[in-house]
Amino acid sequence: MTSTLLPSLSLAQRELVRFLRQRNRIIGSLLTPVMFWLPIGLGMGSSFSANSPGGHDYLQYMFPGTVLMVMLFTAIFSTISIIEDRREGFLQSVLVAPVPRMAIVLGKVLGGTALAAGQGAVFLLLAPLAGIHFTFGGILLSLLIMCLTSFALTALGVCIAWRMSSTQGFHAIMNLFLLPMWLLSGALFPAEQARGVVRWIMNANPLTYSLKSLRLSMFNSLADVHFGLAGWGGVGITLIFGAAMFAVASALVSKPIAADLQ
Repeated sequence: MTSTLLPSLSLAQRELVRFLRQRNRIIGSLLTPVMFWLPIGLGMGSSFSANSPGGHDYLQYMFPGTVLMVMLFTAIFSTISIIEDRREGFLQSVLVAPVPRMAIVLGKVLGGTALAAGQGAVFLLLAPLAGIHFTFGGILLSLLIMCLTSFALTALGVCIAWRMSSTQGFHAIMNLFLLPMWLLSGALFPAEQARGVVRWIMNANPLTYSLKSLRLSMFNSLADVHFGLAGWGGVGITLIFGAAMFAVASALVSKPIAADLQ
């Protein structure tokens, strides 16, 4: 256990230190969602009717989706360091170290999870601007769901980045796959209003259930909103999604050292 946790925590700490030393990255990761949420939420609020819990306006409906976007981009971008570490030779040094390969995956995932969930928690401070007021249980549920979702997204990022040799290719995959994954999670419109294949894709998207649980936890203070079975079902799906992505990432990393150094 010590041989796994100590290297993992060291790698996770390295990810946090690298992030905190990049001020432009901190400012961009905090301000970009705000610039995305307010213009779209205010601009489309009067022309778009959303089935949000309690009949809230579009700015409130979109807030949980914006939190999900913060976690998605923070978690995914944190795994770009895998490509950079391979170029700089650091990854090769880690791979030949006498530590389990799973410790490398765990360290990367824990570091990205801490960054993504932390960024999402900071964005929650803007909830009063949307008229969202948390109960104590609601904030705990939100933080739990955010941590689980961040873990799953970071593990997904590791799966994508491990086989990548350039950041350009990583960005291409993000634009082709990850951004639509967020768009079709219910962040901008509910699945109930989608039609045909779009609705089918939204129902098959694991982020749809993560976002649904997050939204229910945020609006749990309303009399007609209950976390209930739907919320815990979303938590369960997020757990399965995270476990599956971590297993895939561990399998990808568990390759012969010679193959990794090529």
